Amino acid sequence: MCTQKPPHDYSEQLYGKYRDAFNKYINDKVLPALREHREEVLLKELYSRWGNHKLMVRWLSRFFNYLDRYYVLRHSLHPLKDVGLLCFKDLVYVEIKKRTKDAVLLLVEKEREGELIDRALVKNILGIFIELGMSNMDCYEKDFEEYLLTETSAFYRRKASEWIEQDSCPDYMLKAEECLRLEEERVENYLHASTKAKLLKEVENELLSNYEQRLLTKEHSGCAALLKDDKTEDLARMYRLFQRIPKGLDPVADIFKEHVDNEGMKLVKEVTEAVELAKEKQAKAGPSRDTGTSAEQQYVRAVIDLHDKYLAYVSTCFCNSSLFHKSLKEAFENFVNKSVAGSSSAELMASFCDNLLKKGGSEKLSDEAIEETLEKVVKLLAYVSDKDMFAEFYRKKLSRRLLQDKSASDDHERSLLSRLKQQCGAQFTSKMEGMVTDLQLAKEKQQHFDDWLKDKGKKLSIDLSVTVLTTGFWPTYKSIEVALPREMVEGVEVYRSYYDSDSKHRKLTWIYTLGTAVLRGNFDSKPIEMQMNTLQAALCMLLNDVDELSYNEVQERLRLPDDDLQRLLHSLVCAKYKIIKKEPDGKTISKSDKFSFNNRFTDKMRRIKIPLPPLDEKKKVMEDVDKDRRYAIDAAIVRIMKSRKVLQHQTLVMEVIQQLQRMFKPDLKLIKKRIEDLIQREYLERDKDNPTLFKYLA
Repeated sequence: MCTQKPPHDYSEQLYGKYRDAFNKYINDKVLPALREHREEVLLKELYSRWGNHKLMVRWLSRFFNYLDRYYVLRHSLHPLKDVGLLCFKDLVYVEIKKRTKDAVLLLVEKEREGELIDRALVKNILGIFIELGMSNMDCYEKDFEEYLLTETSAFYRRKASEWIEQDSCPDYMLKAEECLRLEEERVENYLHASTKAKLLKEVENELLSNYEQRLLTKEHSGCAALLKDDKTEDLARMYRLFQRIPKGLDPVADIFKEHVDNEGMKLVKEVTEAVELAKEKQAKAGPSRDTGTSAEQQYVRAVIDLHDKYLAYVSTCFCNSSLFHKSLKEAFENFVNKSVAGSSSAELMASFCDNLLKKGGSEKLSDEAIEETLEKVVKLLAYVSDKDMFAEFYRKKLSRRLLQDKSASDDHERSLLSRLKQQCGAQFTSKMEGMVTDLQLAKEKQQHFDDWLKDKGKKLSIDLSVTVLTTGFWPTYKSIEVALPREMVEGVEVYRSYYDSDSKHRKLTWIYTLGTAVLRGNFDSKPIEMQMNTLQAALCMLLNDVDELSYNEVQERLRLPDDDLQRLLHSLVCAKYKIIKKEPDGKTISKSDKFSFNNRFTDKMRRIKIPLPPLDEKKKVMEDVDKDRRYAIDAAIVRIMKSRKVLQHQTLVMEVIQQLQRMFKPDLKLIKKRIEDLIQREYLERDKDNPTLFKYLA
């Protein structure tokens, strides 16, 4: 039939008859059967008829395979298989697609309401939509998916409006999470994979996007309430849900930041009130040696605990999200840089570290716990804007620990310095590392001095130990010229001759205020050993030669200024240990007083330590920091101008701030002042035509 030459070639008629056979069968058998059914029964009948139709197509297309191989190719017609499918599409699909779609959507809604449905049937019916698309998804998308998405949106809009009124935030989120899980399951069970993203977007939009603000700010159960009540599971769920929607986490992060900031400010307020209360109670007491009172120590510990708590929230509930790390950082930066009872956090952290590292500190911790706490303090330091202030306070306290042998462990000292170096750079810790090294060298120097004395056959009337320090590393100390007793003068002269012979071109400056001496007081009841400052010892030894001295005589012999002398006398005459008595008796020192050895003094201990009233170091530290900042700003301006040659005022200020903000937050007025100063010193000049333009002068 198909291999004869025209007019005996019946390929065209056969191809037409093939199509007609399908059309007749569909019109006579398939359509009448489908028209009498509705809903699920319709779907079952449709699936059955579709199966039969595919079988018919498969066999008929095989019978007339010759047409496919020659006639169809030569005339660019539809293959036989496609003709069969197109017949079904044009006659059956076009007529029943709406009823089929409605039936499927009804089953989907029933399942959403909790009923059991025939999932396999739905999957098979949707398979028909996909197959009839003939290698594209048009039928499935236009005739079913669009309606499914509209229905889904409407369904969840109804549900959300009910739930938001009656449920708490955690209950609502549980329902939303379950709905999203079920929709994903639905896609896996019978919908096409391409529907997943679109379907979930509709659900997320109705359940989450539209009600986000209301949900997060719900009274007694919103995000702030969950944070307050430490509901970590609910917070983790909140993160999982709202990360699905664009910018959904921004409001959560803002609430988190505000909550942490409020908690921090509450701490600041509590400590400030506690310190004020303590000050009122101790109004008559003298100044304390350390700025870190117990309330302030507890503040740093509380801030560490607060940081641990919310850092754990960020890592567990919020999956280490950079957005929440940023919120945590901003919240801590805000309250950590507030003044706490007149002290900065930098100062309090330095005091806290001092308390951890010195012998007899109030923090009794194991070595591991100390290391862990120091690491946490260094992490907190990242939030402090005045890192140079911390460095200066810490250096002061480190010097006191080292020189008075109060450091509990060299390992801990070095460990903290290495952590600070890692966090803030080598320049930050260079002086402190120099101090620790200095002390090691000083011990070796002392041993060398002892050997030198033996070699020279010299013997001092007193035991002398000297700690030689490098000026650049240590805080600046006031050098007081004092007339020492002859026993001490001998030791100083011998050491000076040793040092000159050992170290050429180096000058020794003696800081007697940092020295200590041990004297034996031969009192009537018993002899007592007294550990005291070198200047206190010099004063006491004056009374070895005379029974009584007036204020002026003491001043004449020691050659000390009034302020220092009054401090010394007060510590020996009016404080806890009254080893010198005065005429007339009283609690203050006046220039008309006379002083003599108190032979009746006694104490239950055989060895006592007589402290010198402390100076207020805070003011000195602040002055040093201000001075260093001026130098740092000058150096930064010159560095920038040297490389750029010409620069606008605003750009210069911004670059200076950028360079220095790792150590401290430069004040704009101070930068302006330093620029003026450098212009006067002829490092820079203003442009003649444009006063906001600066030029570098080489």
